[in-house]
Amino acid sequence: MAEKLNVCVIFGGQSSEHEVSRVSVVSVVNNLDKEKYNMLLLGITKQGGWYLYSGDIGKIPTGEWEQDAENLRQAVISPSPIHRGLLVLDNGEMQNVNIDIAFPVLHGTYGEDGTMQGLFELACIKYVGCGVLASCVGMNKIYAKMAFDSVGLKQAKWVSVYKKEFGDMDSVVKRVETLGYPCFVKPANAGSSVGISRAADRASLIEALHTAAQHDRQIVVEEAISGREVECSVLGNDTPKASVVGEIISADGFYDYDEKYKNNTAKTCIPADLDTATAEKIRESALIAFKAIDGAGLSRVDFFVQHSDGALIINEINTLPGFTSISMYSKLWAEAGISYSELLDELIQLALIREK
Repeated sequence: MAEKLNVCVIFGGQSSEHEVSRVSVVSVVNNLDKEKYNMLLLGITKQGGWYLYSGDIGKIPTGEWEQDAENLRQAVISPSPIHRGLLVLDNGEMQNVNIDIAFPVLHGTYGEDGTMQGLFELACIKYVGCGVLASCVGMNKIYAKMAFDSVGLKQAKWVSVYKKEFGDMDSVVKRVETLGYPCFVKPANAGSSVGISRAADRASLIEALHTAAQHDRQIVVEEAISGREVECSVLGNDTPKASVVGEIISADGFYDYDEKYKNNTAKTCIPADLDTATAEKIRESALIAFKAIDGAGLSRVDFFVQHSDGALIINEINTLPGFTSISMYSKLWAEAGISYSELLDELIQLALIREK
């Protein structure tokens, strides 16, 4: 029997999506094949503390794991060639634990934006998901839009705003108002709809800009698109494949953080009720977007199908999409007959063979 791989599953993090990660990781842990993998759970608190956790996973979604002192040991990933891997402080002594694969179940900044991926590269640890460049570009909506423009993907009209420009708010508002109302205001580096607002007039636009600026110094404002929200999962490295297309039907017209993770009011339709040509174009465009940022492993690509003319408009790419029990990434592959456990296996295998 083949020796088990040590898989370091990392959760939590210092981003505004910390809570989403805690929910996602439980699904990963419950579905990772224990016959194939030794699992090391590495949790990161919002304050930046790193701990190897060996307690009840039921305490992770609530945050109670942080108080489970007897099952916590301080730990860090070391890039040092002398002590490479996971360094664990145990009873005053430092232990070196080998990591075969890192599986970051981290969303948002300091996890999905290339910073954690850079640490893995320095530590010579193979890891699930996109590399440094793709993670960085995919996380930043401004640079992702530039990448999509370069390959001819149609997008909503948009402008970028920097927090430092708020001293001349009249000029900022004038520039943004060229998009018309309503418009959507988003932090450039955030996911799960954190910090996003719909602005219907000047007053709500200024409020929305300040809300977004609480999360990032870079802000993107987009024209509102009236269309169906559809998503496609991508899996692979140099020869990726696209899943069936799914549709999100929001109860409130705006698929925000609460509807994604709290209210459970949105409906999903898998596969989406689309004609064959449109569905195929979405799948092709998802692969184009994935390759445009040099993606690897996995991503979920979100689009609008415009109500007025059926035009396909790319919204964004998510290089570490949600892995909760209701997340679209795994549900789309389940439609193709790939179970959650099989999907995790394939992602780990892709990480093992990925070339830098």
